[in-house]
Amino acid sequence: MLKQIFPNVINIWPQFLQSIWETIYMTFWSSLIAGIIGLVIGIVLVITQKGGIAEDPYVYSLTDKIVNFLRSIPFIILLAVMFPITNFIVHTTVGTTAALVPLVVGIFPFYARQVQNALLEIDPQVIEAARSMGSSTTEIIFRIYLREGLPDLIRASIVTVISLIGLTTMAGAIGSGGLGDIAISIGYARFENDVTVAAMLVILVLVFLVQIIGDWFAKKTIHL
Repeated sequence: MLKQIFPNVINIWPQFLQSIWETIYMTFWSSLIAGIIGLVIGIVLVITQKGGIAEDPYVYSLTDKIVNFLRSIPFIILLAVMFPITNFIVHTTVGTTAALVPLVVGIFPFYARQVQNALLEIDPQVIEAARSMGSSTTEIIFRIYLREGLPDLIRASIVTVISLIGLTTMAGAIGSGGLGDIAISIGYARFENDVTVAAMLVILVLVFLVQIIGDWFAKKTIHL
């Protein structure tokens, strides 16, 4: 049955499996690096805003403008603009490792804004109570913001990873590898529609898995 429905996929099966691994590789490392950067920047936005625990209008204004600027650049254009920087960092502009640089730059501003929105949902009275008890900025960040906001942060992470999976397929248009690359270079270019459909189905499965695992973790952390 599979040979009848996906004949071209069967013919390139090792290459198709490799493309799945490449997509997972790009998604994992981009999520990890961009997650750390985005979390830090999101926290900076929250604590330096007006009325924040470390209010600093200059730092907030600069950080906010950088996030807005990077978020406003279409990803397909960012891929081209980042070529010189990517080549300087990883000494190549093609392949999955090269794709990590624009993927991180393209997604961390989005995640930073998601982190900011999640942390702003925390009851301000809880933060004020911690400040009145003499808690330091670091203590409030870890004990209040990150602990109380953990379920919302996980949900924000789910949305970000799902968006990132979509960006990895777009990066495939310039030869980064992965399911996007195989769907375009083989499925679309050679009119082998079953390859494109199979790539789409695998991407859907990855998205569903991320959503299910993320929702499970979010529910578990609510009771912490």
